[in-house]
Amino acid sequence: MPAARIVVLASGEGTLLQALLDSPLASSIVAVGSDVPGCRALERAQASSVPTFAVPVGANRDDWDAELTDRLQSLDPDWVVCAGFMRIMGARVLESFPGRIVNSHPSLLPAFPGAHAVRSSLEYGVRVSGCTVHLVDAGVDTGPILAQQPVFVEPNDDDASLHERIKQVERVLLVDVLERLIDGGVTVTGRSVEFR
Repeated sequence: MPAARIVVLASGEGTLLQALLDSPLASSIVAVGSDVPGCRALERAQASSVPTFAVPVGANRDDWDAELTDRLQSLDPDWVVCAGFMRIMGARVLESFPGRIVNSHPSLLPAFPGAHAVRSSLEYGVRVSGCTVHLVDAGVDTGPILAQQPVFVEPNDDDASLHERIKQVERVLLVDVLERLIDGGVTVTGRSVEFR
């Protein structure tokens, strides 16, 4: 696999990050950042001797976007990976890394975008949920889809049980997609994505 520089962004427990740290991609992760100082994801990175940084969101979103952009640019990543990163990126970040920001989301997009995808899918009564890995654009979970994996909803599922089964699949899918991106990249035509 060719050498690559990956920066991972996470906001919470960091279980998706841990899957990356436990994979062959670990040596490519040059830093882990968060909008939540002291979160578990940053602790996981520190335990793996990966440099960390935090850019908390203040009153001015433009200032946050500028500071996050500066931090990311200073690390010169090939790929920015949102692994449980619960913030919408501004135009400055997106313009600095066009087509190079990847997000993992716990639903089969375009169904149930946003922060409460698992709860919303259960409330809607779907029989099949899953996860999506996609490129990030200016919308909320609207970027071109790289890969999806279904997860069946069990009769007694609640938010926690369904989300845990989705995360088990999501961890494997995210590693697989990133390996393919690093290996050859993608060609994006409109909403159509083709791995090279």
